[in-house]
Amino acid sequence: MPGILVIAHAPLASALKQTAQHAFPEAAQQLLTLDVLPNLPVEEIEAQARLLLERAQTGAPRSEALILVDVFGATPANVAQRLADGLRVKVLTGVNVPMLWRVLNYAHESLDTLVTRALAGATQGVMQVANARPLNQAPHRIHDQDHRQHQQ
Repeated sequence: MPGILVIAHAPLASALKQTAQHAFPEAAQQLLTLDVLPNLPVEEIEAQARLLLERAQTGAPRSEALILVDVFGATPANVAQRLADGLRVKVLTGVNVPMLWRVLNYAHESLDTLVTRALAGATQGVMQVANARPLNQAPHRIHDQDHRQHQQ
């Protein structure tokens, strides 16, 4: 099972871990996080990330790890890219709750399979929700003093 590390702008990484604990309390224990604080030197962020990555890889098969970051091109992603080798350590950007839950649900699978599942979870979890009333609901009518009907 690959190790899992989330690196994101504070307080997103910690918030994602707390959210993960609602659905996957046992699996979320293996999840390591790094909240990147503003004005923290990049060298310090990278040093903290390296330590967490080493912890994430401890006990993982072939020392594999998946790093999830929030925004491509920002400090968390840039640090993660320096830590990844593309074989045993891979990075995905755009972390969201569906991605994280998918990763935790399938954490026992290989790193490559986990990457595929994470990407699917992330993209399938983003959708437009209908902004109209469902067809099976009758309109609620209110009459005003001008005798016009309004829907709420």
